[in-house]
Amino acid sequence: MTNYIQVGDLSIATPLFRFVEDEALPGSGVDSGAFWEGAAKILRDLAPRNRELLAKRDELQAKIDDYHRDAPGKPEPTAYKNFLTEIGYLVEEPDDFTISTTGVDTEITSQAGPQLVVPLLNARFSANAANARWGSLYDALYGTDAIADEGELVRSAEYNAARGVKVIAIGRKLLDDSAPLKSGSHADASAYTIDGDGLVVALADGSTSRLHDPAQLVGYAGPEDTPTSILLVHNELHMEIQIDPSDPIGGTDAAGVKDIVLESTLTSIMDLEDSVAAVDADDKTLGYRNWLQLNQGTLSEQVFKDGKTFTRTMNGDRTFKTLAGDSVTLHGRALMFIRQVGHLMTTDAVLDREGNEIPEGILDALICTLGSLHDLRGQTNLKNSRTGSVYIVKPKMHGPDEVAFTVELFRRVEEVLGLAPLTMKLGIMDEERRTTLNLKACIEVAKDRVVFINTGFLDRTGDEIHTSLYAGPFVRKAELKSQRFIQAYEDSNVDTGLAAGFQHRAQVGKGMWAMPNLMAAMLEQKIAHPKAGATTAWVPSPTAATLHALHYHEVDVFRVQDEVKKRAHDGVDPILEIPLAPNPEWTDEEKQAELDNNVQSILGYVVRWVDQGIGCSTVPDIKDVGLMEDRATLRISSQLLANWLTHGVITEEDLLKSMHRIASIVDEQNAADALYEPLVGPDGPGLAFEAARDLVLLGASQPNGYTEPILHRIRRAKKASS
Repeated sequence: MTNYIQVGDLSIATPLFRFVEDEALPGSGVDSGAFWEGAAKILRDLAPRNRELLAKRDELQAKIDDYHRDAPGKPEPTAYKNFLTEIGYLVEEPDDFTISTTGVDTEITSQAGPQLVVPLLNARFSANAANARWGSLYDALYGTDAIADEGELVRSAEYNAARGVKVIAIGRKLLDDSAPLKSGSHADASAYTIDGDGLVVALADGSTSRLHDPAQLVGYAGPEDTPTSILLVHNELHMEIQIDPSDPIGGTDAAGVKDIVLESTLTSIMDLEDSVAAVDADDKTLGYRNWLQLNQGTLSEQVFKDGKTFTRTMNGDRTFKTLAGDSVTLHGRALMFIRQVGHLMTTDAVLDREGNEIPEGILDALICTLGSLHDLRGQTNLKNSRTGSVYIVKPKMHGPDEVAFTVELFRRVEEVLGLAPLTMKLGIMDEERRTTLNLKACIEVAKDRVVFINTGFLDRTGDEIHTSLYAGPFVRKAELKSQRFIQAYEDSNVDTGLAAGFQHRAQVGKGMWAMPNLMAAMLEQKIAHPKAGATTAWVPSPTAATLHALHYHEVDVFRVQDEVKKRAHDGVDPILEIPLAPNPEWTDEEKQAELDNNVQSILGYVVRWVDQGIGCSTVPDIKDVGLMEDRATLRISSQLLANWLTHGVITEEDLLKSMHRIASIVDEQNAADALYEPLVGPDGPGLAFEAARDLVLLGASQPNGYTEPILHRIRRAKKASS
């Protein structure tokens, strides 16, 4: 039973109220009475508009459903586009413009590199993400399959010197490619020293060399004749050669190099949305507290590892000496964004004067920005933004009206908190079909706040399936990524952002690498993102960030953007091509394999979400390959099966048989988890099984195919029964 404290028109859940009063408001410069009064006024004014926008979504979807029921199959392009325009789904494209966002940090404007997304409710993950600005290349290579784990290179309990030699060779090649010498190779270096003209590299043949571009030396640490660190820069990314002949690795190196540390995670997204399970005031307060402490620079967590307990804290900045005798300080942590929730869900953390739950997105904007004030007003030793901005990623917005609503919400929050106009910057997730088709208009209404657009294959495809659910059976999940609409969508995102002046003003982003254990494959494939003109792309771990950083040394993204800007934009026609199966005559074996694969994904994720409140985890697929799953992956899997059910490709009986059979496999895969509860127990299916079943059977009726309404309802029931 949630207890509430009455403040004016609002009933505020006790844990949230106490957090705001005792932790967030002190030091913020905001008066308690003014804060709650301002919050109440925002809710009175904007909550009805929030509901209107959701009703508009339902209205448009109903009209599209009727269209496809009346004329199933791929629609005639011109007639279909005219229909979407008539109902207001497609809006008139605005005239050309250039975004005018100011006060943006250099991690967004000048640098291109990885972006790490982590669940904010997990303090250890959040601290790790903040600290992932710098990462050991040697550790990332040695400890993953980035180097083949076979033959003489196999990892073992003891250090494998042959594998270490391979690691060092890759590191030296990076230096040769990114910071070449006038003559010779870093692989032949026997010493690194500093003199008045810069870096001196002694080579094995007795000669010396210098950097081909002396300006690449940024600074150093230690004495000039025996430096402990050499700081270089390439493509605006820093590399630190760490030197220590007494180190076990440095002692085996002719130049005493013990590691190469790369500037890796330039920006991190602390997530309150798809990767968390936050269903009540307690969950929300935990996330808000972690965000506050990140902004105060005080977030810490006890970690037990290798039989020892230690405290994980946030890293400080890194300072080096320059040739001129001055010092240069580099940010020690990733620049933090916060991803708040979309417009759909309400929360019982606050009730309005009629006793109704309030829109969760409005609460996020108020409380998270209150937490950010501690960074903006200097109540921290570890700055986040050096330009005085708050960076907010807003997901799951449908079209320019919903972006305009977010802009108005941000303006009102700035007034309540006494912030300068346009302090709150906006990241637009281009992950819903109506936003993709109207992206230029979405950017235009936020042109003085926008700092980010990003594509997300999974949510975007989930919305594609739900929007066109009644058109016909969709192709299998593995085939969706190769469909024409996806590549057109990815290209359009970059084209639209660059045409709006994003280059050196805002990030153009790409989606997640979802296989955290397959780093060799990531190194091979994810270079496509910078080659596409994206200045950032999502990674699932600090290690993945360090390896993905190699791609931004290989590719100068801003030069790529110069070329991309010259190409013709294909418009919306290819994006409107619905990926229906041309002749859906799959064999029984093919249908069963697709059904089982999606059921495995759904059950493996949902059982942890419902029973343990884990919003993001690595879930083994049907072939035991670990895939990173969150609500976006759940949306696509559940919507695909809902589509196949709708068109008779599978039956409800087929689904339930598969679910019961796969449940035992998922139980086996989780057998080592002491907290795990079987999906089907002695008394029959549990709540997690019920949620997974409903996500498919009720998938066609869920708003835009979202999973949150069902997950939240059943997670709350689970918490109440525990």
